[in-house]
Amino acid sequence: MRLYLSNQMSNVLASGRQGGPVTTLLEPQVFLQKQLPLAAGQPIRVAVYARIAEGIRSGVFPLGAMLPRETELSTMLGVSRTPVREALMLLEEDGLLVTRRGVGRFVTNSIPRGGLEQLRPFEVTLAAPNVTMTVEPVRFALEGITDFLSSRLALDPAANAWIRESVLLHDGLPVATVQEHLPAGRYLSDVSESIAFDLEAMATEPRTLLASMQAKGHIFTNGVCQIVAADAGPTRAQLLDMEPTGPVLVLTQTAEYGGVPLYAAKCIVAPGLGPLSVMQHNPN
Repeated sequence: MRLYLSNQMSNVLASGRQGGPVTTLLEPQVFLQKQLPLAAGQPIRVAVYARIAEGIRSGVFPLGAMLPRETELSTMLGVSRTPVREALMLLEEDGLLVTRRGVGRFVTNSIPRGGLEQLRPFEVTLAAPNVTMTVEPVRFALEGITDFLSSRLALDPAANAWIRESVLLHDGLPVATVQEHLPAGRYLSDVSESIAFDLEAMATEPRTLLASMQAKGHIFTNGVCQIVAADAGPTRAQLLDMEPTGPVLVLTQTAEYGGVPLYAAKCIVAPGLGPLSVMQHNPN
């Protein structure tokens, strides 16, 4: 099974506890006036979308509440009205806002929960509503290129790559492992000097690397997720506290940054986590 993911402005992750939504509520004006994290080449509408969506998902803008008007949002965010209007249209398309003609825009009464069709950190994708996954870093190291990375990141066989391994915990119990890979050296810095500079610090944070990078405003696009069933194997089984021959789901994810394949990851999901959803629509 192969799922083709589009960013669709769905890379919405706030910098918060354990890679999850921010839980300290701020006044809307104070929240909106925080400086927008703008990565090089990132459209302003993407940052505006992320900020407002963060406010909706974290409760700064309660369900059913009326949003400030375009002019007010533009002033508080410190940007022109055009990217604000574009972001609001996208938020409405994604089911986070509704428009009442002659009145204004309102937060929806229930937040839609996307699934694997959205390019999001695994701790967000796998979490049930109102549940936060805990991310426990295991190791961060420099390794040689494997066939897995060579084919997915289009790297020279002589190159090296960073690997960051972590365990996802729910109520203190391991439910998944995540191995994340990014190229090392010039293969990374030529694409993003900022990511290359911050990578080692981000690897110490209690969330996945993708979550940390998104929190800093780095937008990954054009992802592909492949899903297969497999045995856990000895190493994974030890991390997940299960038998080596026990069944697991392997989610293999790749994503581009600025049109360049830069991120590859494997998420090994243990049995009993619950369903993984894929939102569908009729294209006709």
